Amino acid sequence: MNRDALETRIFGILRRVVIVGLVLVTVFPFYYMVLLSLRPIDRVILDPGKLWVSGQELTVDTYRTVLRSVADGGQGFLALLGNSALVSLATVAVTLLVAIPGSYAVSRLRFVGRRQVSALFLSVYLFPSILLAIPLFVLFTRLGLRGSLGGLVLVYIAQTIPVSIYMLRSYFSTIPDSLEEAAAMDGANRFQTIRRVVLPLAAPAIMANALYIFMIAWNEFLFALLFLAEKRESWTVSLGLAQLSGGIEVSKTVLMAGSVVLTLPIVALFFAAERMLTEGLTSGADKG
Repeated sequence: MNRDALETRIFGILRRVVIVGLVLVTVFPFYYMVLLSLRPIDRVILDPGKLWVSGQELTVDTYRTVLRSVADGGQGFLALLGNSALVSLATVAVTLLVAIPGSYAVSRLRFVGRRQVSALFLSVYLFPSILLAIPLFVLFTRLGLRGSLGGLVLVYIAQTIPVSIYMLRSYFSTIPDSLEEAAAMDGANRFQTIRRVVLPLAAPAIMANALYIFMIAWNEFLFALLFLAEKRESWTVSLGLAQLSGGIEVSKTVLMAGSVVLTLPIVALFFAAERMLTEGLTSGADKG
């Protein structure tokens, strides 16, 4: 066996070892969390480190407790999931509605200060969220928006629009100008060119950006705590999980069930988006 063949074999083995290690590090915590959420609390206390259990030992009572309404003795996570979904989807829709034309204008149009715009957008993230929390709290209190999901959406939109414009601008810049020039020669105006040429080609980037925005809005905790703490019916699921983690009367199996409920929608969206991103890339290649 020559040196090249030996190196190829060694690196092939190392690659498999690294992949298996990364999969274990990534999957094992989620597996253990799901396992704890499905085991009765008395069995967990007797053997907390057990990694494989029979089907007869598993139960979904913890999920019933988590999803059941507070009036019925549960934790009310079903309503909290609805609030989080409403806030996240509204944030994604409004952010993309503003960011897509904004990023296209920054990447294609010529105007004074064009190069400084990107730096201005990113400068928003130089300020930590806690620095903006008190002024926003006072402002929203005076405007009567504290305790409303609409006010929370406004805060999230202000956070996500700058980074969305920056991300989409980079992708729009990679689309050849010749495609838009060809569309203009065929009689298409600027709006038609964006709708028929630019958006289909940018679909993978838009989808990735939408997932990023959704994940920010779904997992955000600080502003949700500031604006919604006094009004439980408007809580998001992250606030509900924080309440579970701080309650000594709540069993850890119920806490794990709440964690699964919080995590599962994001995981499912990423699996669904993987296929959609691939289809978008293939579609863009066919159009070329």
